[in-house]
Amino acid sequence: MEETTPRVRRPRADAQRNRERLLAAADEIFGASGADAPLEHVARRAGVGIGTLYGHFPTRRALTAALLADRNEGLFERGDRLLGRRVTADTVDEWVRAVVQHAATYRGLAEVLAESMDDDSSELHASCLRMNGIGAELVARATRSATLGPGVTAADVFTLINAAAWTREHAGPDQADRLITLVFNGLRASNRSA
Repeated sequence: MEETTPRVRRPRADAQRNRERLLAAADEIFGASGADAPLEHVARRAGVGIGTLYGHFPTRRALTAALLADRNEGLFERGDRLLGRRVTADTVDEWVRAVVQHAATYRGLAEVLAESMDDDSSELHASCLRMNGIGAELVARATRSATLGPGVTAADVFTLINAAAWTREHAGPDQADRLITLVFNGLRASNRSA
């Protein structure tokens, strides 16, 4: 008896259109009202019922993960490029600024990402782990290259990212950039006393 592999069913055209409309509506609604905007507004904007939204995205985090998929890949590609060259404190600084900008995609997203880091049931968990993994490797290499002070840890840099993302959301990008610059001035090995 021959074994046959099951055919993967492509989504119906109307289901695919609904998914695309939901993602476009969510991007617009989250962009205007934040990551915690009512999902009913997203469904209404997409012209579908709330049941259709939940049929495609069973949780808010599933919807958020789908919205961030392309942005995440872009961020990870950037991280891989940074890891592919000599890593210094400037490299870590560049990564921090990229992650902070990413976390500011929607108001409230930084908090969602921080919560997802410790929640392995979250659809965002794997991408948060990858983001942090890139950051941890960059910090380790910059410390080994003696461009970051010897006591600097990945946890220090993650705390900076969370603080700068919150600052960007509440006080604006200029203040967040200033915070990052001030902190990195203190973290650089050349600024530490021997």
